[in-house]
Amino acid sequence: MNATVITIGDEILIGQIVDTNSAWIGQQFNAIGIRLYEIISCGDDAAQIVGALDRAKATSQIVIMTGGLGPTKDDITKKTLVEYFNTELELNEEVWEKMKQIFEKRGLQVLEMNRSQAMIPKASTMLPNMRGTAQGMWFDVDGVVYISMPGVPHEMKHLMETQVLPRLKERFSFPHIYHVNLMTAGAGESVVANKLSAFEEQLPSNMKLAYLPNLGVVKLRLSAYGEGDALANVVAVQKEKIKEALGSLVYQEGEEPLEVFIGKLLSERKETISCAESCTGGYISHLLTSVAGSSAYFEGSIISYSYDVKEKVLGVKNETLMQVGAVSEECVNEMLSGLLKLTGTTYGIAVSGIAGPGGATADKPVGTVWIAVGSQQRQVAKRFTFFPSRAENIKVFSNAALNMIRLFIQGEL
Repeated sequence: MNATVITIGDEILIGQIVDTNSAWIGQQFNAIGIRLYEIISCGDDAAQIVGALDRAKATSQIVIMTGGLGPTKDDITKKTLVEYFNTELELNEEVWEKMKQIFEKRGLQVLEMNRSQAMIPKASTMLPNMRGTAQGMWFDVDGVVYISMPGVPHEMKHLMETQVLPRLKERFSFPHIYHVNLMTAGAGESVVANKLSAFEEQLPSNMKLAYLPNLGVVKLRLSAYGEGDALANVVAVQKEKIKEALGSLVYQEGEEPLEVFIGKLLSERKETISCAESCTGGYISHLLTSVAGSSAYFEGSIISYSYDVKEKVLGVKNETLMQVGAVSEECVNEMLSGLLKLTGTTYGIAVSGIAGPGGATADKPVGTVWIAVGSQQRQVAKRFTFFPSRAENIKVFSNAALNMIRLFIQGEL
């Protein structure tokens, strides 16, 4: 069962707003077994809208449209649909009365242009919008269902949840679908895919593995389509095969980021952590403290950006900085030792690197970072080389550090 989403509005094409509606609709469809075949964005232009409709009905049984239902002249979706389906508009008196009551309660004057939103195509079924004045419309033509909804996200979501999804479930029979997500860290998408190449070759035809990479982490989504409740058991078997193939790269079943997983580890063990950050500028601490309840395990952070702070606060030796530099194994180890001495936490993270775009040397290009993690008893330091982009490096440095401390706490580093 295929679906196409058509987003309508010049504001999307020029980047004035970001289309979050399509992503949300895709999630809802995926959960009930509808395959989102395509997303088409077009402007407030009748020819573009008609072209999108013709293209969509050739591939999909469900066509979802969002946007262009306002009362102003640039909102032409309804007029275009009337012409496309060779129908006409008629006033829905109930909707018109409710609209007038809404405006009166707000102390606003009802304008003639507002009346247009109570005009509904005869060939459609109205989908009442309880969150706004633009009503949804449902057309069922030649086996294809066309649904037009307002583009305002909270109005669209309400219509989808209360009107569209229940009606689609009545109109069509969808296959069962079952998903499981696994979070991995410590290897890029290509490395993970290489480790899973043999696994993917043996996957049944009704199952699919998707890779969703981010900076320093890769989410795996394993999906199965079919009939009955046995899908969960089938997926569980394949999930264990993935875990076996990837080993410690898998840190979590579900979709939790590293900082949430680490927070749970520390909370369960009643242990604490602190950070000494240079090139990441506090981003690791930001991630850790973005988790509710982090005050139970996060003690604090020292942003030792300069040589002076590294020396005077963390106790990094001057000769270390002068001889091997701040981006070195020696420096991060001394940063970590000083941090643990100051804070007394169970664990610590120390990071120093070259985020860019400047600061590189022949042997230390942009993207070079040294990370040390450990406790009072033991420390581990590693060097990584990542991207030429500063913004990407700050994030990937931070995720690499979180993954190292995750492995250290679990006794795998």
